[in-house]
Amino acid sequence: MKLDQATIAQLAEHLENCELKARDTPKITDEHSAMDWDDAYAIQDEIRRRKIARGSRVAGLKAGLTSFAKMKQMGVGTPVFGFLPDYGAVPEGGTITVDELIHPRIEPEIVFVMKHALKGPGCHIGAVLAATDFVMPGLEVIDSRYRDFKFDLKSVIADNTSSARFVVGARIKPAATLDLRTLGVVLEKNGAIVALGAGAAVLGHPATAVAMLANHLGARGEEIPAGAMIFSGGITEAVAAGRGDNITLRIHELGSVACKFV
Repeated sequence: MKLDQATIAQLAEHLENCELKARDTPKITDEHSAMDWDDAYAIQDEIRRRKIARGSRVAGLKAGLTSFAKMKQMGVGTPVFGFLPDYGAVPEGGTITVDELIHPRIEPEIVFVMKHALKGPGCHIGAVLAATDFVMPGLEVIDSRYRDFKFDLKSVIADNTSSARFVVGARIKPAATLDLRTLGVVLEKNGAIVALGAGAAVLGHPATAVAMLANHLGARGEEIPAGAMIFSGGITEAVAAGRGDNITLRIHELGSVACKFV
């Protein structure tokens, strides 16, 4: 690690304040170019600690920048990992208040819920599928706190991978009954199709993202706990959404999930 604990705490406070006050900021590596990957995750960990200390809880985990489309869109080539605070949960068909966000974008995802804990190293697709209780459709609203949505990997990790809001669908299915690679995905905005994809867009198989998360946590002495909900990453490019937009995600065999921006 290159940053001292005081700097990590200061940056965590700064980034969380930007989130809570819907205020943007230049990416933190502009002033802290020497920070490394451990620093970035230490800042994210401090943000999580701050939220838990105020009474929030972790509702789920997430992998980000996992689809080839998303990597190309953001100009990066390595997945990142974060957490979902409970206050970001939006009921299926519910509303998302634009004034609480900076520049929201929405991603269609396949969501895993685990029946057994998973811990790396050596976690693979087969282990993920064996440990999965069920899967369901999900919409993740990302909202980078960085000005003009411009960041590098270390900055976005520190910013809890742009986590903001999330919605899950009501239909669940055992993962073993589906070929998650070939599930077709249609994202609609105001009734018009704005993105198309399939599960294989996430690293060839969405369970790969969960395995990579387990291996990442294992290297830190942590694990994916039983019962955890995991957003496996955007299947298509992220789509901008604003006040008045109605968003619907349809995934073959998994049904639909919707929300509205107000």
